[in-house]
Amino acid sequence: MVGVRAQTGWQEAEIYYFAYLYKLFFNNYILPGTYPIHPANTVVVLDFETTGLSPNLGDRAIEIGAVLIEDGVVKDRFQELMNPGFWISGFIESYTGITNQMLADARSCEEVMADFADFIGDHNLVAHNASFDSRFLKAELGYIGLDYAGAFACSMLVARRIFQHAPDHKLGSLIRYANIPHHGVFHRALADSEMTVKLWMAMIENLETIYGIRDVSFQLMQKLARQPKKKVSQFLQSVNG
Repeated sequence: MVGVRAQTGWQEAEIYYFAYLYKLFFNNYILPGTYPIHPANTVVVLDFETTGLSPNLGDRAIEIGAVLIEDGVVKDRFQELMNPGFWISGFIESYTGITNQMLADARSCEEVMADFADFIGDHNLVAHNASFDSRFLKAELGYIGLDYAGAFACSMLVARRIFQHAPDHKLGSLIRYANIPHHGVFHRALADSEMTVKLWMAMIENLETIYGIRDVSFQLMQKLARQPKKKVSQFLQSVNG
């Protein structure tokens, strides 16, 4: 930096310009995590209801519900039943409240997922038990020749680090544990997505108020989800260290 002050005119402006570009690049691309850095409060939160547990065994989605939040504010919602092309079991009818009669007039999975792909765009995604929803998202998009190349975060894994003393980490249990207002409706895609949004925002607020972390990033939430539980406090304290 010794020669910086000796520069004049366009040379000095050029140096400051490249210094600005370097800082911008460093902040957005060099820091650990998925690139570039995105805020945790701007995401699409989604939930699938399905015919079973595994798309690899032929199970299909029967409902998708999703909520788009930007800067922590709900901006849009997506909800639609989808016809998997076969009869669903009585257990699934009872568990989800979705009946074969309801699905009879629904659009096909392929038609619905084409619209849903447009809805999510390139937003980062959040789901409660994301490994489950990400498998079905990949499978259903694959049927129409599409793929999602963005990032997923799991609200359940984050909650296991933030709410370690919760009785369990099912969505309903966490909502009650964190005293989040709810209507008591679960196992329908949009209702679960709405509740997951509230849980996700409560966890961001927890990091802001208890640990003083400003501008919580999506990448931080992903990294937190991978921390050993015993090291969570140390990890979060180091964020502002």
